Amino acid sequence: MAGAAPAKFQAALPGRAMIKRKRLIVNTAMLTGSSIVMSLISMSFQVWLAGRIGSAGIGLYQLVVSVSFLCTTFAISGIRFAATRLVSEEIGHERGWGITAAMRRCFAYSLLFGTAAMLILHRCAEPIGFLWIGDARTVQSLRIMAYAMPMVSLSSVMSGYFTACGRVWKPTLVHIFEQLLTIGLVAFFLMHSPSGDIEKNCSAVMLGTVCGDAVSLLMMLIFYLTDRSAHKAPAGQSIRLTSRMLKIALPLAVSAYARSALSTLEHLLVPRGLKAAGFSADRALSGYGVIQGMVMPILSFPACFLMAIAELIIPELTEAQVQGRHDEISKTVGSLLKKGFGYSLAVALLIFIFADRLGIAVYSSPDAGHFLRLLAPLIPVMYTDMVCDGCLKGLGQQLWSMGINILDALLGVLLVWKLLPAYALSGYIAIIYFNECLNFGLSIFRLSRVVKFKVLRR
Repeated sequence: MAGAAPAKFQAALPGRAMIKRKRLIVNTAMLTGSSIVMSLISMSFQVWLAGRIGSAGIGLYQLVVSVSFLCTTFAISGIRFAATRLVSEEIGHERGWGITAAMRRCFAYSLLFGTAAMLILHRCAEPIGFLWIGDARTVQSLRIMAYAMPMVSLSSVMSGYFTACGRVWKPTLVHIFEQLLTIGLVAFFLMHSPSGDIEKNCSAVMLGTVCGDAVSLLMMLIFYLTDRSAHKAPAGQSIRLTSRMLKIALPLAVSAYARSALSTLEHLLVPRGLKAAGFSADRALSGYGVIQGMVMPILSFPACFLMAIAELIIPELTEAQVQGRHDEISKTVGSLLKKGFGYSLAVALLIFIFADRLGIAVYSSPDAGHFLRLLAPLIPVMYTDMVCDGCLKGLGQQLWSMGINILDALLGVLLVWKLLPAYALSGYIAIIYFNECLNFGLSIFRLSRVVKFKVLRR
């Protein structure tokens, strides 16, 4: 009888692996489909918004988003990935009670950092707007955006939980509804905002976004409370959940702070660098807005499929690592990289060929088409790097991933500061190429040291 249990366990593995494979396929299809829908909605809204507030307004909006991204990073402070990792580990060890205990700690952590981020952004909106951004028209938008910080932080915990549990349809449904509601609210507020007033228009967009975040949090909480009963189990011995959570979240948070601060600084320096190159204030915002607000969404849109895989592969690789399935990890990583690179090559070719038509059809902007063609060859690097990043995080290499991103952001700041005043937008394109290639090169090198894989395997 002593040897029967292992044999029985081994016999059950193929069936379990098949179930997990089907779940991954279904979840990937679901997340990809929803991402495509949301990206189409977002792009359509971005086109409408560009026509409503102009390229200069889009540029100002992108600057506010850059600052809010930094504050959101502080509000989340690594807790989304920590929740995914902790819950995945508890599922791998089959400790249902540990999942609930882990979530309680993650909620407390997120509420603390989310509230702190709200207070800091609201109180410091004026110095940020006047001194950092250098445009007083952003102050009101920053104050409005501050109220979203606790809501985003709490929602990220529940999103991480559902990702780990393989029930991505719940946050997916919430995000689609949130996006539609946000667009409707933004359109409503913009209708009551004076045309041509960039400051009030940007504030209207932020107000609609915050209201959408509030509804999203409420829906996510309802889904989580109804799902939590699936993990009820008698409490077991202490498994150091708090220390494990902090060990994952805090180093990741510090790394994220550095990267986000540098990335935000880089974005704030771009309009200033363009003005130093001889651009007027509105022309500098317009040039920045075309690249970041128009071209980048088109380049990112076809990556929905790979972004879904990069997110869903994290808990799968974590669970396989905990259970010691190293051969499966090697095959999975090699297959993902091969398929991701092939897909990205096809996308890059299509965008390069139809760049001018896309720029005119989507934004009625020849400049957008011009920059699309310039950046299209970078797509294979960008897309494959997404897959590398997901694999590294799934294998517990999140700090290496963040370290690479920090180096990338630091070099970006230095290059923008030095090159833009001399080379303007051409220098900015060169900086984007350099940073993306460096990030990918370091990521694939680290991944090759962690797991042995063969991309050319048939």
